[in-house]
Parts: sequence; C-alpha cells; structure tokens
Amino acid sequence: MSESQHPTVPGFRFSATACGVKPDGQLDLGLIVADDPVSVAGMFTKNRVKAAPVTLSMQRIERGRSQALIVNSGNANACTGKKGMEDAKVITSIIADEMGVADDMVMMASTGVIGMPLPSERIEEALPDLLKTARPDRIDEFARAIMTTDRWPKVSSIKFPIGYEKEATVLGIAKGAGMIHPDMATTLGFILTDAPMHSSFLQRALSTAVDRTFNRLTVDGCTSTNDSIYAFSSSRVETEPLRGSDRDARRFIDALVDVLGELGKRIVQDGEGAKHVVTLEVVGAPSEDAARKVGEQIARSTLVKAAIWGRDPNWGRMMAAAGMAGVAFDPLKVEIKFGKVAVVKKGIRVGRTAEEEARRVMAESSYRITMKLGPGKAKASYLFCDMGEDYLRLNASYRS
Repeated sequence: MSESQHPTVPGFRFSATACGVKPDGQLDLGLIVADDPVSVAGMFTKNRVKAAPVTLSMQRIERGRSQALIVNSGNANACTGKKGMEDAKVITSIIADEMGVADDMVMMASTGVIGMPLPSERIEEALPDLLKTARPDRIDEFARAIMTTDRWPKVSSIKFPIGYEKEATVLGIAKGAGMIHPDMATTLGFILTDAPMHSSFLQRALSTAVDRTFNRLTVDGCTSTNDSIYAFSSSRVETEPLRGSDRDARRFIDALVDVLGELGKRIVQDGEGAKHVVTLEVVGAPSEDAARKVGEQIARSTLVKAAIWGRDPNWGRMMAAAGMAGVAFDPLKVEIKFGKVAVVKKGIRVGRTAEEEARRVMAESSYRITMKLGPGKAKASYLFCDMGEDYLRLNASYRS
C-alpha cells in the first residue's frame, strides 16, 4: 500500500482493490467511508437513461446524510433492468450491515461498459476486506480504482482559512476522459471536506461550483448514463457551520471552484488521445449566457476539434459554429486571436503570415483562443480539447 501524496481529510477513509470486474487485474473497486454520519450533496446526469446506481443514489441523497460510498469501474450497471437495481441494493446493503448503519446511508457509483450484467458476486466477496483495509491515506489507490479509459488518476486539493485561525481542506477525486460534455457534472467526481456545513448549504455550494467549472468543459459532446458528483462534509473543523454568503462560505466556494477547475482541466487534458487543451474566451458579448452559448457551440464542434488536432487555424469553422449558437452578433465586428496572434479583424482574414504565426501557437500543448463578438461587456470561458485518430481508435474498440 502506498501512502497518499495528498492531504487527508479528517473523518474519511479510503480503500481500493481488484475484485475482477476488469479482466486485466487492475484496481476496479473503491470505497469512501466516513467515521460518522456526514452531510452529503450530489448532482447527477440529466440523461434520460440512468444507470441503476444513479437512480438508487438520487433517492437516498434526499435525506442529506451518508456514511459510505462504493464505486466500481469496468461495468456501468446501466441498461441492466431490475437485476441491475437489485445488485446495487444488495451491494450497498452488505456494506451497511458490516458498518451497522441503515441501507440508505450507503451510496453507489459505477462506470464502464453499458448493458453488461454486473458481476456482483465478485464485488460482494471483496466488500468485508475492503472495509477492514480503509485508511485516511489510501486516496491515490481509490483514484486509480475508479479509472476506465483514463490515462492517469485525477486528484486535487486545497486548504483554506476558516473561523478563528483555523484551516479546512477540500479534496477532490474524479475520473473521466471520454463521454464528457457539460450537462451537470459529466464524469464521476467525489469532493470531501472537513469544513462544517449542513447538506442544504453543501448542495448550493456544489451546484454553484459545478456551474462555474465542470459545466464549462467538453471532450466529445457526449453525456453518460452514469455521470455523478458527490460532496461530503465531515464537519470536523470546530467552528460555526457555513451558511449564506459570509466570508467563510465564500472561501469554501472559491476553494471548491479551484479544486473542480483543476480536476476539469485534467479531464480535458486526458480526453482519450487529446494532444491540445484550449481555453476559449468569448468576449464582447451582450450577456454572459450569450458568450457561454457561443463558447459551447464552438467547443463541441467536431470540425473545430479536428482543426485543433491538425494545428490548422481554421477560423472559418469557428465563425460558422458561432453563427449556430442562436446569439445575435454582427459578423463584421468579430475578432479572433490564437494566443496574441490576431487572425480575424472586423470579420475578415488578417492574412497568411498571421495564420502561420497562429500555427506556432497551436503547437503548444495548451493555449488560449479569444473571440470578440462585438462591443458588449460580457464574457465567458470554455475548456475543450482536440479530437484525432487516437480517439477514434480507442472508441472503435472500446468493448473489444
């Protein structure tokens, strides 16, 4: 067992094992367990087709309290009928019995291939030992256990001041590389903190932070049947519970945004073969919502993403995508820059020399594109990546 390089969060322990859900012997089962009942909040896929663990957890999270969460990778337990729901209930019931808590205090998340029966017996056999071996420092192992096509685990953390000369921690763990597009959270994500708060405030804070981070990124424009993000608070820091918009509440939300923002960046970087990460800044818009709509339309365009992969400053594709966003703007006032290089001014091409300079910008692993729509004062950013041969190759053989 390796010790985590990330700060532990008082009140929480982690565990991971390889139980045989994945055929290659890799870690595929992870557990988060709280020493005592904790506040919980969550956001879930808006896809009409929802996996069994999503449906189950959406029901249970309403009470705002939890004490454990089990996650398996390699199998989504989606589109598996009544048996899939029965499996999720049995697995969580075993954990609840071992811990001596009610069944609805245990949440579940799954990720992997859709439509395949969950090998629940393998998971059930691994649960007692998984609980016994849970430790505060097994964060990295848990992060690896929830991976599917991810090339690396995704963990981020931050400490922030709270109360009178005290400090709280926000720890985030996520997985995601494909089927990533903003529609609540779009991946699996787990946030843990020792800052004190009730579930109602935690839910508001999570919704705010997700809207400012995960809901502004895309890899391939696809949302999953299993997308879920959970936040847990052990309230171990002895100070007044966070509420409203006081200083400590704002500090927590800022910390949450920082952690989710970093996780989101790592997800897009991972993007199933992605070579380039682009921050698209849409400025000069009539409203933030308008800027965001234009950004999303460009970022999810397959043609734009292919051009990014090919290092082609094909601004015409961006113009065409922007024009499909349902936002009123004057094309003759548009300006586009790759880094600091302007390739479009007043809606027309600057010239070949500028585009050659833009190609050099596009050789970087990450860079910024700025599109100015006009004289408006609103802006919004969007994070996306390229799409090329590796993405097609991986997804063409995902099930085989």
